[in-house]
Amino acid sequence: MQAEHISPAVLSPTVRAEKRGMFGTLRRDIASVFERDPAARSVLEVLLLYPGLHAIWGHRLSHWLWTHRLKLLGRWVSQLTRNLTGIEIHPGAIIGSGFFIDHGMGVVIGETAEVGEDVTLYHGVTLGGTSLNKGKRHPTLGDRVVVGAGAKVLGAITIGEDTRIGANAVVVKSMPSNSVVIGVPGQVVRRSLPHHAGDAPDLNHTTLPDIVGTTLKQLLERVDSLENRVEGHEVQKLHIHAPDGEIWEGQDFSI
Repeated sequence: MQAEHISPAVLSPTVRAEKRGMFGTLRRDIASVFERDPAARSVLEVLLLYPGLHAIWGHRLSHWLWTHRLKLLGRWVSQLTRNLTGIEIHPGAIIGSGFFIDHGMGVVIGETAEVGEDVTLYHGVTLGGTSLNKGKRHPTLGDRVVVGAGAKVLGAITIGEDTRIGANAVVVKSMPSNSVVIGVPGQVVRRSLPHHAGDAPDLNHTTLPDIVGTTLKQLLERVDSLENRVEGHEVQKLHIHAPDGEIWEGQDFSI
C-alpha cells in the first residue's frame, strides 16, 4: 500500500496494535464481541459462530500478505473470507484493533479505507470509493465510530472519533468528532452530551433526531398561527397541519 494512503489519524491505532502484538490484537478482537453483543455467551461460541470475527481475522492475514508484497495471495485470502462470511474487506484497508462487525452480511470496505480502534459496523454498511484515481478514495473513520445498518460512507472523507452514523444514512462529506449523522445526504447533529473514550460503546444507531419532521412541524405551526391571525379566529385547515404528538392530521387524499 502506498504511503500517501495512510493518514496520521489511523496510523495511531495501527502503531498501538503493533505494540500490543498479534495475540494481544486477537484477544482485543474477541473482547470487542463481548463488549458490544449481549448475545455472545462464550469464547467458544464467538470463535466458531461469529462471521464478523472471522472476517476481521481473515483481513488481518490478507493485509499482512498485501503489505509484504504478496498482493495476489492477499486478494485470494480476502475473497475466500468474503465467500465464507459475506463480508468483503480489501486487503489494502487499514483497520485498528477492537473492530467489530455485528451480523455483517453485505459489509464492504474498500482498498484505501482507514479505520481506527474500537469501531463498530452493522450489516449492509459500505465504506466505498467515489473516484477512479488509484490514490486515497475511501473513507477514514476515527476511534469509536459506530456505523448503523445499511449506512453508506462514500469518498475520501474523514469521520471524526466518537461519531454515530444512523441506519441507512448516506455520508458524502467529512464529519466532526462527537456528532450524530442522519439522513440522505447525511446531516450533522452535534451531541449535547459528548461521548468519551472511557464510556460504554454507543450502539444506539436507531436513536436519531427527526430534523425534517421537526422543521416541518415548526413551519406548519407558524402557518396555522398566521392564518388564525389574519382571519381573526381559528379556520378550518385545508392543508396538513402541525401534528399532535406523533400523529399528522389533514384531509384524506388519494395518490
